[in-house]
Amino acid sequence: MPVRVLVVDDSGFFRRRLCEILSADTLIEVVGTAVDGADAVKKAAQLQPDVITMDIEMPVMDGITAVRRIMASRPTPVLMFSSLTHDGAQATLNALEAGALDFLPKQFEDIAKDREEAKQLLCSRVRALARKQFAAVRPATATSAAAASTVAKGARAVTAKPGVPQPAAVSPVKSEPAIRRGHNQIVVIGTSTGGPVALQQVLTKLPANFPVPVLLVQHMPASFTPAFAERLNQMCAITVKQAEDGDALTPGTALLAPGGRQLLVEQRGGLVRARVIDGDANLHYRPSVDITFASVAKAYSSKALALVLTGMGADGREGARLLKQAGATVWVQDEQSCVIYGMPAAVVDAGLADRVLSLSEIGPALAGSI
Repeated sequence: MPVRVLVVDDSGFFRRRLCEILSADTLIEVVGTAVDGADAVKKAAQLQPDVITMDIEMPVMDGITAVRRIMASRPTPVLMFSSLTHDGAQATLNALEAGALDFLPKQFEDIAKDREEAKQLLCSRVRALARKQFAAVRPATATSAAAASTVAKGARAVTAKPGVPQPAAVSPVKSEPAIRRGHNQIVVIGTSTGGPVALQQVLTKLPANFPVPVLLVQHMPASFTPAFAERLNQMCAITVKQAEDGDALTPGTALLAPGGRQLLVEQRGGLVRARVIDGDANLHYRPSVDITFASVAKAYSSKALALVLTGMGADGREGARLLKQAGATVWVQDEQSCVIYGMPAAVVDAGLADRVLSLSEIGPALAGSI
């Protein structure tokens, strides 16, 4: 069955443009449009779409309020469209906290080298988010499907119960604890779709005196990462800032890779410092988890702990391979708690994961193990 999509935007031109692009994909069906947030809430209840594309700034009711109301009544995967400005970044981050799963810039040219690539990216995002519907809207179906998938990989699936502590998932690679207390000297985290909320949940569990530095690689536009770093810094006990070239790596501080650039680490004057470079303009991901992981493997070898969280694609797999070859530890987020189980799955399927944890377990595990 095709993915059923509701398109929400107050601009008639943008609605028509989205409908044309999405309808050209044989695996997607546009079942309706809405002209503002209030209309979106009503149409979402009537049409019960698989995915909703949502504008942020609209009359009558804005997109963030509409997302909150839709999530309260019938949770549905929402893809936000926003402007690539500081204000647009703040609004988009608010929308993600309200329950939206992903975002794209309204100017398609900002996300791809040409229009055809941009159209393909939009459709692939919509199809990927539709798969999250079963976890959000049909939990019984999701539990059985996730269990079958996890058991097939040799891990133990856990069905969460409100208020009941759950044991950690068993790693398909090792069953013994993967952490060596006092051994790890750095934590590096890579993520993409669903990452802003996931990182928030992980980092807010870390104490101000967290004893090692943290590197963060989130696939995000250049205009968004400063606002994202500011937001995390306000919410977390540790210090969070956008990385600058030459930054020292210090305990209790997380450096976020700048959008559109690459974050590496290197020895400088006896200290390990951040190196921020433009890198290859032809690389698909900027920043790239693989590039940061590879740099950490060289600088820290076995004394690094890497995490791969929710996200589309396989960025991080080859970097995790280099880390494992150097003797480092690799954790991944489990399928059930991911928005998109792509990047973690790539690491698990390659046999590189030491431990598979739900999102709610990762922060406490870090805080108690380093």
